[in-house]
Amino acid sequence: MNKSEMLKTIGQNVKRIRLEKGLTQVDLVGRIEAKIDTTNISRIEKGRTNATIYTLFRISQALEVPLAELCILNSK
Repeated sequence: MNKSEMLKTIGQNVKRIRLEKGLTQVDLVGRIEAKIDTTNISRIEKGRTNATIYTLFRISQALEVPLAELCILNSK
């Protein structure tokens, strides 16, 4: 798996979990305790940016899932 595929998969995981929880990107940003905007969430979900581990950790906390769940590389 190359870097681009990995970023897309992690982004798909974030989006899938967010949607399963019935959240919009704006809702998710509101739950994150730090400065992050919907544009950044959108880029992460599309695999267009390499989010830091700390950003992914904050997203996992906001989504109430373990960080590892965002990083599963064989998700659908």
